[in-house]
Parts: sequence; C-alpha cells; structure tokens
Amino acid sequence: MKTQKQSCRKKQYQKVTYEHKLFVIDQIKNGQISVNYASKKYDISRSSIHYWIKKYSTFEQNNTGMSKNKEIKKLKEKIEELEFVKEFQQDIIADMELITGVDMSKKSLPKTLAKEIELKKKNRLKENGSISVLGLVNKPSTKDLKRKKLNN
Repeated sequence: MKTQKQSCRKKQYQKVTYEHKLFVIDQIKNGQISVNYASKKYDISRSSIHYWIKKYSTFEQNNTGMSKNKEIKKLKEKIEELEFVKEFQQDIIADMELITGVDMSKKSLPKTLAKEIELKKKNRLKENGSISVLGLVNKPSTKDLKRKKLNN
C-alpha cells in the first residue's frame, strides 16, 4: 500500500467580515467560548483570532478609553486625595490619643502609621504645650495614674 503525500500548503480560509470578527472577539472576551473552540467552530486559525483580539482591543481602547496621560493625571489626583484623607485621619487619631491618653494606634495600626501618628502627637505637644487642639486640658494617661497610685 502506498500512502499519499499530503501537501504542506497552508489551509485556505475564507474572508471574514468585520462584524463577524467583532462577534467572535466579544464571545471570547465574555468567556462564552475559548480561542481554541472559536477556531474550530468558525474554521479560523488561532493565530488569526489572537491577532484580531490584539488589533481590535487596542482600537477599542483608543476610541473609548482614555489616553495614558489622562489616566496618569487621574491616578495622581486620586493619590493626592487619599493622602489628604490619611493625614486627616492621622490628625484625628493623634488628637484623640492626646485627649484620652490611650495609645490606640500602636495596638491596631501598622508600625509605620503608628510612628507617623506618634510624631504628630509630639509636634502637637510642642506647638500647643499641654493643651490640645480642642482647647481642653489633656487628661493624664493611665500609666501616669498608676504611677501616682504606686507613689502614694
């Protein structure tokens, strides 16, 4: 028995319309089908499908998405906003710790944040003496009360 040689020519594919390409890409992006399944189902090479995804997703980003500069600017604004909120929250925690005399930050926050709050407390005491921002005289800490009881 003789076996026939198969030619090494590329398989001829039909031309695919733009709408059909977008339909296939949409199905793949939505997770309805995989690239392999789409290749078999629609008789399209996987490399073509990957090329379409790359080509049309960047095309889509350029039309509907924002430019890199706009995205960077927006992210920088968000960082500034979050830093402001962080500073505000640290100020509140520092004030409450000065008023109550209880170190909440050391127990419940990461070390770096607790150190920042400690610095804020020290700066407040330097600026205002023993009077807090609210105008109230600082209460003695629980450690101070225990020391007084032991000394008496």
